[in-house]
Amino acid sequence: MAFPTLQPTGRNFDPGNYPIKTFKAQSGAEVRVLYGNQRTNMTLELNYDNITDANAGLFVTHFDEVQGTYQTFTVPSNVRTGWGGTSSSIDVTGSNAWRYAEAPRITAVRPGVSSVQVKLVGVL
Repeated sequence: MAFPTLQPTGRNFDPGNYPIKTFKAQSGAEVRVLYGNQRTNMTLELNYDNITDANAGLFVTHFDEVQGTYQTFTVPSNVRTGWGGTSSSIDVTGSNAWRYAEAPRITAVRPGVSSVQVKLVGVL
């Protein structure tokens, strides 16, 4: 099963940073070494507010199918709906691979209706 194709009601994206190591001498001099040419540690939080319990269950099913935080997967393009910038700005450089940072959080709103929060980590 692919990642659910529901359109999120909210999104929070952290573009991560380039892998850098800083070395400081006793004198206070600083040397920085760049260890790669792609950003790492990108995170994407998706909110799905007031969806049916059946749709909320799709996220748990997908989480089980990719063995929790173990396997990577792609997300559908509609997770970027409403984003005015380029799609590559809110994606993993060159791969579009993601994994769960944690299990989806489901909050019951009322009988039959729930909200889901999904936290993903970009994988190169």
